[in-house]
Amino acid sequence: MKKLCLVFILIFSNCKGIMFEKPYEKPNILLLYVDDLRPELASYGATHIQSPNIDALAEKGVKFTNAYCNVPVCGASRASMLTGMLPTKNRFLDYKTFVERETPEAITLPQLFKSNGYTTISNGKIYHHLDDRESDWDEVWRPYAFDENTKGMAPTDYWQSLWKDYQNPDNRAYYEATDRGPAYESAAVSDSTYIDGLLTQKVIQDLIQLKKNQKPFFLTAGFINPHLPFNAPKKYWDLYDRKTIKQPENYNYTPKDAPEISISNWAEMRSYSNIPKQGQVSDSLAIDLIHGYYATVSYTDALIGKILKELEAQKLTENTLVILVSDHGYNLQEHTQWTKFTNYNTATQVPLIIYDPLSKSSGTTNALTSLIDIYPTLVELCGLKAPKEQLDGTSLVPILKNPELEGRKHVFIKRTNGFTLKTKGFSYTEFIKAADNSILDKMLYDHRKNKVENTNVAYKKEFESIAAEMSQTLHSAYQKNIEGERSKNNAYK
Repeated sequence: MKKLCLVFILIFSNCKGIMFEKPYEKPNILLLYVDDLRPELASYGATHIQSPNIDALAEKGVKFTNAYCNVPVCGASRASMLTGMLPTKNRFLDYKTFVERETPEAITLPQLFKSNGYTTISNGKIYHHLDDRESDWDEVWRPYAFDENTKGMAPTDYWQSLWKDYQNPDNRAYYEATDRGPAYESAAVSDSTYIDGLLTQKVIQDLIQLKKNQKPFFLTAGFINPHLPFNAPKKYWDLYDRKTIKQPENYNYTPKDAPEISISNWAEMRSYSNIPKQGQVSDSLAIDLIHGYYATVSYTDALIGKILKELEAQKLTENTLVILVSDHGYNLQEHTQWTKFTNYNTATQVPLIIYDPLSKSSGTTNALTSLIDIYPTLVELCGLKAPKEQLDGTSLVPILKNPELEGRKHVFIKRTNGFTLKTKGFSYTEFIKAADNSILDKMLYDHRKNKVENTNVAYKKEFESIAAEMSQTLHSAYQKNIEGERSKNNAYK
């Protein structure tokens, strides 16, 4: 059914934190959250991608090149980021995650800002589920979510059907009849026709009204694209010459010596009408899918540009902090994989850009960063009191002041029974049996020589000591997350 999984976080703000020379009492926050966006952008070195608006933001702000999600699936990743809490064996598992069910006593990021006098507005997909933690917001909005519904908030099964937003009449008719549309389309329509275009119009109107209100705001824009289906106006498809689009070099093989359990069957993509139920897609279809992904990235970039232009027109840029982020990465046929749902680097690495017009901080940082770090960063920048016992992340303010800092020593990532520890040099994963916490298999990738992860070296003699050390760190630092544990404040810690 319909799933709005785009994810950009853009945050502009005149915050009262220690990084500012002036004590700004009530900075604004604009959160642009993009679904399924991997760091394949021109500003990240992918010059074949047309993303001028994101690139301009990266040029003015601090760009994080070593940022990772904590769960490579939409619902769970968003819950983790917005609570500042890591996943565990029995918390934040998949797209079905509800914050109010799994961590009912957690103080979420929007809840914290609302309690501190901010107008909080959820536009598009922020929490995965529209009806999750409604009280965190002054307003919850998604395109079409209230149509044909007389009882207020649309139920989950209704709004999840909305994101397959086909404009081609044949595609729409087939989807309505079978619940299975194609994985992409390029309709000759305006930017405002698709759902993300409607979202952009809503955010622009919010900026106009919020400027009039003269109150601080926590405003979000949760984009669907570049989530499947890769639907974008034809002009964005036309930005790319199909003849120049290439499959990744490792598209036709899994990593050498990789555990079978590490490979996904990409069931999400197989639910579309033009995708085979088994086996790999044809080379021609693979190019079409990659082409569609690129088109939706450029479409989203154009919409972000419109929002930022309106922010400037309303003269709000001087009191608004901006952050750009995605909920997780994405596989574009690397190691035969599509979509997310794996512990591999392609599914877990995300873009993260923070722009602050007051501090004038800019540059690129290779500091190891996690999405749970966003919560304490905003708290510190805006001078709020943090729920310290709840938060698992670390503020990025020191790195914003000095991009040369090293950042974290490691990042923790979980996907089903795969538990990953990432350092700057290596990615180590253990697949752990839930019943008795025994190790089913493991993998280790040397990012110093091979960040595309073509060879699992976990069982190679020359890497025995590194694998053992990372295993020890994984269990000593994150044993509670691996086993799951009840706590006073949350259903599970």
